[in-house]
Amino acid sequence: MNQEKITGRLITRNWLLNLLGQGIPLFLGLLTIPWLLRYLGIERFGILSIAWAVLGYVGQFDLGLGRATTKFVAECLGRGDIEKLPALIWTSVFSQLVFGGLAAFLLLALTPALSNHILKISSVHLLEMKMVLLILAGSIPLVIATNSLRGVLEADQQFTLINYIKIPANISVFLLPVLGIPLAIGLPGIVLLLVLSRLATVLAYLLACFRIFPSLRQRIALDLSLLRILFAYGSWVTVSNLISPLLTYVDRFFIGAIISMAAVGYYTAPYEIVTKIWLLPSSLLATVFPAFSALQARESGERMEELYVRSVKSILITAGPVLLILAAFARQILGVWLGPQFASRSASTLQILALGVFINCISFVPFGMLQGLGRPDLTAKFHMVESPFYVLVLWVLLKRLGLPGAAWAWTIRVAVDTVLLFLAVFKLKFVSRHAMMESPLRRAILALVLPAVLLPLSWINSPLMVQLTACVCLMAIFVMTVWAYVLDMNERSMLVGAAIRFRIRLAGGK
Repeated sequence: MNQEKITGRLITRNWLLNLLGQGIPLFLGLLTIPWLLRYLGIERFGILSIAWAVLGYVGQFDLGLGRATTKFVAECLGRGDIEKLPALIWTSVFSQLVFGGLAAFLLLALTPALSNHILKISSVHLLEMKMVLLILAGSIPLVIATNSLRGVLEADQQFTLINYIKIPANISVFLLPVLGIPLAIGLPGIVLLLVLSRLATVLAYLLACFRIFPSLRQRIALDLSLLRILFAYGSWVTVSNLISPLLTYVDRFFIGAIISMAAVGYYTAPYEIVTKIWLLPSSLLATVFPAFSALQARESGERMEELYVRSVKSILITAGPVLLILAAFARQILGVWLGPQFASRSASTLQILALGVFINCISFVPFGMLQGLGRPDLTAKFHMVESPFYVLVLWVLLKRLGLPGAAWAWTIRVAVDTVLLFLAVFKLKFVSRHAMMESPLRRAILALVLPAVLLPLSWINSPLMVQLTACVCLMAIFVMTVWAYVLDMNERSMLVGAAIRFRIRLAGGK
């Protein structure tokens, strides 16, 4: 990957590809889940959900080797040090297979206890549960090894190729259960189809790596000395991966203990709505993380700083207006989706969480830079320091304010985390404060301030139609302001070119 390859056009294209790669399966899931619930029943759907969780999330606990592979491969490509790639990649892949094998044996050993004692399953479906767990145990090495192979392609910015593989793989998670029902293959058969699909995905990533890096096929090499480097980096990533879910879900346990389990539902629904906006920054993070590593290896500090500022600006002008509209119409959205009683209980919670998600979206960029430039220890340490304070603030605010208190506690935590991440980037001199205060970024913030201030004012004693009209007008003004004053010439020409190509494809051209 030469230096010219990391351009704004490439980053934007890959961001959109990643967004589609996550968004299309999510949309398909929304369509198929009600159908699966109706035909499988609640309990069997619960077993399928466990299978989805294992196949989808066990890869997060890979000791950080997937993220480490992406970083160090990107650095090698940045330096042009291609000779080291086979040993680095194969060492990571085989390490993940070994770790996955140990995890598989652990699940096999725990299967009787999980089925008979821990999970509350009716006797009718007990055998199915045991068979599903046995099948899933065999899939764990494949799931974990996928991270390294995909990480190799991410390091080389091969996101078109990744999404050719990832989109069908993610769609199959929902489509195969739907196809398995009329085939009458039972729930274990459906899970086996999912595992076979994961095997096909691993093979596709492996063949893609062979295509991009032919030396991998020609020389299978292991270097045990690289394990120390990989695990030293990956261990801190693992700490973040373990703490983040706790910080994300601990509020629900507190709500259930202090208020009621019914209140958990009133909190979870708005949370699940608003956090879907994470698709925007998480898709961008997958693109900029290897770019930061490659640019650091080339000592391209100026381009790295430019990428950082552009990424923050992109999050501001994409996530900002969506979350503003979501907050402004919180009561109407919840009322249509879940009913007026739900809306009256959860609207304020949704509005507070929208603010928190907006702040959190911005933090993805410094988070990606710190991990991409070899400081995952800082992101993990921040999480460790924040945890006890968050629990204390959550308990106090939940007692005093109820559900909005839980939302405020979460928003305060992510705000503190965001400040710490930005300060760390400044302190380590990865990005200067001067770069962050340049006019495009200031203009992006000012462009958001106008609708954020005027939209609530337009609502005073106004009917819904007036509110909608005001929202449309303000968003139109926002888009025109962004186009004229926030985007630079290259960004405008890139968007125009993308629109032209899209129109040609719709018309059937090439």
